[in-house]
Amino acid sequence: MIKIVFTILNLTLLLLFSSPAYSLDTSSITIEKYTKKISNKFTRTYCNTTKFGISYEGALAFAIGETDKEFQNNKLNKLIDYSLLKNSIVNDLENNCQVYDFVISNLDNLKFN
Repeated sequence: MIKIVFTILNLTLLLLFSSPAYSLDTSSITIEKYTKKISNKFTRTYCNTTKFGISYEGALAFAIGETDKEFQNNKLNKLIDYSLLKNSIVNDLENNCQVYDFVISNLDNLKFN
């Protein structure tokens, strides 16, 4: 009798005070926003660095380093489609900085852990 009462009391407490656990949801919209955020950061850094008079190679190295430093420990890095990221960066450079001769292969060093 005591076992039954104790079991019912424990089950009642577990059901009343339990909270649901949700799985980690990484939708495609979240990944697209994250990719756009990386692209915007790289573009701003590259544009500002070239406006200060630093060479294109130096600006590229600096922008890659700063972008890598900011986004290196994010859990979404495993889900990035680098070809889309590179295309987004090139498009942003053309639209925001009027850099039309940027070669996409210059972004091969842009990798996150």
